[in-house]
Amino acid sequence: MRIIAVLNSQSGTLRTTDMDAFIADATTAFEARGHSLKYVLTDGDGIVAALQEAAEDSSCDVLLAGGGDGTISTAAAFAWQNNRVLGVLPAGTMNLFARSLNIPQNITAAAEALAQAEIHAVDIGTCNGQAFVHQVAVGLHPMLVKHREKYSYASRLGKIWANFRAMGQLLTNVPRIKAEAIIDGKQIRGVFSAIAVSNNPYGDSALPVAPDVQTGHLGFYLAKPLPVSGMIKLFWDILRGQWRSNLAIAEEHARSVQLKMLNHKPHKYMSLDGELLPLPKELDIRIHPAALKVLAPLRKDTDISPV
Repeated sequence: MRIIAVLNSQSGTLRTTDMDAFIADATTAFEARGHSLKYVLTDGDGIVAALQEAAEDSSCDVLLAGGGDGTISTAAAFAWQNNRVLGVLPAGTMNLFARSLNIPQNITAAAEALAQAEIHAVDIGTCNGQAFVHQVAVGLHPMLVKHREKYSYASRLGKIWANFRAMGQLLTNVPRIKAEAIIDGKQIRGVFSAIAVSNNPYGDSALPVAPDVQTGHLGFYLAKPLPVSGMIKLFWDILRGQWRSNLAIAEEHARSVQLKMLNHKPHKYMSLDGELLPLPKELDIRIHPAALKVLAPLRKDTDISPV
């Protein structure tokens, strides 16, 4: 296969990587298995244009994106639009979609695994037509991201600490979202502190990761507003992977979700794959089963066949 690798040099892991050595090792791994490899090294300002250019290149079979979750989300959208295979090189701090695809978190090990991986068809979501691979969230999560942006961090541990500090600010400033949700035709209306819709349901780990991205269903999650003591318990349950036992959280699975903000304010935000975006009054969220082609190692516990 002809592979174009677009690497975000400002992403967490790549900032401290010897790029010449990494590129040499990755090139050896891919070429040993009969693939050709071309590299494009760019920064955060140029990553979107570089990904689009690579995806639209007629010589590209695989768009291999190296960066954090935001970079991977953008790459997935371009790969899907241009019928390319997506390769995910986890070079961010959390790498949530890479974890769903069972890709090693060390970038050298990831390149070796991807060089011998097969092509699989996985699900991708859209929110008002914009593609996402992880989640769309309203309420607590975008507020957490907004508060977290006040702190600087350069590692996963630093990001976790910034999350803790942001959580502290949210304890006494819990959002109250008056919303209506239609989940596969079923209507829910109420006041919530958090709404999240994921590309496939989450597993039981502390990280919000979908262990299977081929179910053909969205995960839909609601949390009601809580007092300080309830918020502390909710955050604690999330951190230890016990959030499903928390009575404040409701979960559903669906193929489509329509959300209407009944107390919409134009200055509010939503988060899409971790990136803050203006919150529209209405959100139309859908799953597109097996629509995105990816390079991914095959899990030992699955019998899913490659494309």
